[in-house]
Amino acid sequence: MKNLNLSGNSFGDEGAKSLADTLEKNHGIQKLQLNSTNIGDEGAKALAEMLKKNTSITTIELNNNSIEYPGFASLADALTVNSTLRALHLNGNYGGPLGASALAKGLEMNKSLREIHLHGNSIGNEGARTLMTGLMSHKGKVTTLDIGNNDIGPKGALHVANFVKKTKSLQWLNLYMNDIGDEGAQRIAEALKRNNSLTTLDIGGNNIHAEGTGYISNAMKENTTITTLELSYNPIGPDGAKILADFLKFHGNIQTLRLGWCQIGAKGAEYLSESLQYNSTVSTLDLRANGLGDDGAAALGRSLRVVNETLTSLDLGFNEIRDTGAFSLAQALKANPDAAVTTLNLASNFFTKLGQVALTEAKDHVMEMNDGKEVNIYF
Repeated sequence: MKNLNLSGNSFGDEGAKSLADTLEKNHGIQKLQLNSTNIGDEGAKALAEMLKKNTSITTIELNNNSIEYPGFASLADALTVNSTLRALHLNGNYGGPLGASALAKGLEMNKSLREIHLHGNSIGNEGARTLMTGLMSHKGKVTTLDIGNNDIGPKGALHVANFVKKTKSLQWLNLYMNDIGDEGAQRIAEALKRNNSLTTLDIGGNNIHAEGTGYISNAMKENTTITTLELSYNPIGPDGAKILADFLKFHGNIQTLRLGWCQIGAKGAEYLSESLQYNSTVSTLDLRANGLGDDGAAALGRSLRVVNETLTSLDLGFNEIRDTGAFSLAQALKANPDAAVTTLNLASNFFTKLGQVALTEAKDHVMEMNDGKEVNIYF
């Protein structure tokens, strides 16, 4: 057995101690999952001591437990000795700035860690500063960094940006649900111009407006590696959508673009629709909950009427689309059965059975006209 998953069992610190004793001499387990097991600092300390001796575990998951600074300090100490651990998951604990600082010191002596998951630990700006300092001294090659939902503001974003400028290994960065704002977006954008490793960037839920969207879009014109951009839950509005649309027409390598809950409205959909007629990279577009209505659906329908060989997945859920909008999308699919789209999500909209019938007929028409090609439409 290589994977041991005990998640959801509330055995607490005592159970963690017993497990640590067993695993200290067991060199078969490679992935250890202990999420939501009520482990606190004492349990974390026991597991840390085990990691100093165990040479087989490459992934340990301790998400959603009750580990605070002392537990983080123990695990950080283990990092200075352990040379096999590749992924450390501590999402949903209570590390705070001090916990981040402890991990930073452990990282300075570590060569093996590749993934660090610290989502929801309230590390704040100071924690971001110390953690980035540790990462810049890290002798290994971290590829994945999750610091979402950590009370990081513009000042913290500056420290993250400094790391992004220098790293040559980071591929996936999650800053979701912080509060970096337009100022923080500007700092991250400046770093992206000098980064050649990052492929996925999540800055959703960061109070970024059209101004911040402009900074990111300009950076994307120079960055050639990012293929997934998450901007959901930012109030970019129609102006932000226009900025993105202008960029997408002729620049970048974005394949997945997520803009759910961005307040772009029908006008924003119109801007994006026009750009999709020129863009040759976006394959997945998420526009959920943007108040597109029938006019927005009609605008996107116009882009679907043009042969697009890349857009395969379009998510228009929660957009107040009624029968008129459903008819527009159905007619677009019928008019262009060669379109690449294979998934169209229209869940939680306002159209009736009439709209559903029209879309189902369009789906059948595409299948008949295009050698059995199936378009999955979700109501």
